[in-house]
Amino acid sequence: MSADALSSFDPAASHYPDVDRTVIAAAREFAPGMSTGAHSHDRAQFVFAIRGMIVATTEVGTWALPPGYALWLPPGVVHDGAMLGAVSMRTAYLRCENQIGLPTTCRVVRAPPLLQEALVALAAEPPAYDLAGRGGHLAALILDEIGRAPAAQFALPLPADRRLRPLARRLIEDPGSRLDINGWADAVGVSRRTLTRLFRAQTGLAFAPWRCRLRLLRAVEYHAGGEPLARAVARVGYNSVAAFRAMARRETGVDFSDLCHADTWSFQ
Repeated sequence: MSADALSSFDPAASHYPDVDRTVIAAAREFAPGMSTGAHSHDRAQFVFAIRGMIVATTEVGTWALPPGYALWLPPGVVHDGAMLGAVSMRTAYLRCENQIGLPTTCRVVRAPPLLQEALVALAAEPPAYDLAGRGGHLAALILDEIGRAPAAQFALPLPADRRLRPLARRLIEDPGSRLDINGWADAVGVSRRTLTRLFRAQTGLAFAPWRCRLRLLRAVEYHAGGEPLARAVARVGYNSVAAFRAMARRETGVDFSDLCHADTWSFQ
């Protein structure tokens, strides 16, 4: 179901219709820079973007979710979603009673193409779809595939520190920034040593590997969206395609061209 880009979002409103269905899917388009605000649902939520990047925040963590990654939120978890660029979101709201195999905690997972396409298809069905028809079959497939979805390394964990969070957001928005670690330390008013220590403590990664991961994720997004490889690489701060490919292979163990077509891949 296509939708016009939302320019506002009411976190207090009901985000899905009151119908007696275990799975309710929805398609939403968000304008650049939008935020959902902190809110929660009585149902569990499975959310991912087929275009753009979502920065999702809960009490237990903040993650940047590029296309191909999804976030599972159990019922009642307060969360906020910030949109980086125009975002085409697909989401499912699920009743978890009597469902076996669904996660019980917040979890970032890979969203394989079968699961993505099933959600896209169910979002195009009426909310009160026929349980014995196409909608019911898609809902059953979605439940099964979410239970099977492989847990992922957090796509891009973000630091919680009030000084480092703006830095991370700025780098996500401008992955090609020429500032080095010393420049960023000066920009946020901490020493290089403090920046490195806090980044590692709060994301599990030192600053340089975190930045490499960001650049890879954004380059995959740009190139998969139709940009020539040389332009995608330049947008994330590399003047040489060969140098970028070498970094991609060092970080993931495979060639960058394989990353753009892989259902699953991980960092070394």
